[in-house]
Amino acid sequence: MICPKASGAEAAWVEAAAVFAAPNLAAVLHHLTGQNLLEPAQPGEVTTGQSAKDLSDVKGQERAKRALEIAAAGRHHMLMVGPPGSGKSMLAARLPGLLPPLSPAEALETSMIHSLAGLLDEGGISRERPFREPHSTASMAAIIGGGRSAKPGEVSLAHNGVLFMDEFPEFPRHVLETLRQPIETGEVMVARANAHVKYPSRFMLIAAANPCRCGYLSDPARACARAPECGADYLGRISGPLLDRFDLRVDVPPVAYSDLELPCDSEPSAEVARRIAAARDRQATRYAETLHCTVNADAEGSVLQKFATPSLDGQALLLEIAERFGLTARGYHRVMRVARTIADLAGSEAVERAHIAEAASFRLPTGQIRSQPRNSRKAAAAAQPEKMAMANDSRP
Repeated sequence: MICPKASGAEAAWVEAAAVFAAPNLAAVLHHLTGQNLLEPAQPGEVTTGQSAKDLSDVKGQERAKRALEIAAAGRHHMLMVGPPGSGKSMLAARLPGLLPPLSPAEALETSMIHSLAGLLDEGGISRERPFREPHSTASMAAIIGGGRSAKPGEVSLAHNGVLFMDEFPEFPRHVLETLRQPIETGEVMVARANAHVKYPSRFMLIAAANPCRCGYLSDPARACARAPECGADYLGRISGPLLDRFDLRVDVPPVAYSDLELPCDSEPSAEVARRIAAARDRQATRYAETLHCTVNADAEGSVLQKFATPSLDGQALLLEIAERFGLTARGYHRVMRVARTIADLAGSEAVERAHIAEAASFRLPTGQIRSQPRNSRKAAAAAQPEKMAMANDSRP
């Protein structure tokens, strides 16, 4: 295969044929006639260095850190809910330092999408997984793809990587609902009058949200007068079907001031990344002969039943949880996938009861996600009578 010189380092990643990069047509003629043979192009790699943001910088939030590790190990979608300043964005920013590098095949597939979008630097491709974080004001075309040339959007630019959506309920409702197809199928169709293009979009969605518009639903001293209705209305912007597609749902409470003074003695990103890499290697071996399945998040049907069916006591616990908390069929299977990832992190071939219990704990409604009692306004009024009295006096 002969290509322009500027594309040689990128094209050389295709291992199916020898690649020669020519500076002009005269060089091609000289090569074909044997007068002056071209040198084979070598794969080029953009070295960007490891992320300087380390997980040990995050004080407290051990449960959220554990959820982040599980999500990275199995490419599971995760929703974090917590007040402003609790560390949601800080946690998400540490993900690139936890994920293993792209394989050559993944790097080539990812680079093709970035090349179409004009984001690929000349000279090679990157082995780092994409980390995309669109703003909540982004349009449908920016998220899903579109424009005159039907270019890929953020869901495709995050292929084989992470799509971080901060202030998740602030995104337009129709934009959020279009995420359901790429989350479920791993691809998205961009349809325009002059083009219909299907792009891959197997990404890990990490979403962050405040518990309500003001952000202080769980703090009676700072919550607004509409608590808890404001929380139900705000998180109600996330539809039930979309919420059901999050494998992990985590409360991120405020960090105590005393914790901020503690030394950084938590695990660094390098140690956590080693466990994640080992878990990913186990999954790659397990699904080596399975089409369109590379991580636990992809497993479904007979593949899921074969590799993620828990032990007898684990299955009994899963059935009890499903009946008691009314899990959907999708939720039931997602608990199985997460439990399989937890078992991989522990180095266990079997999915045991403890793995099911931990997976289900991240699936059930958390303290801030639609679980506040309807009479909690009275409790808030008792805790802050002066504030509530002023709010009531100001109403027409």
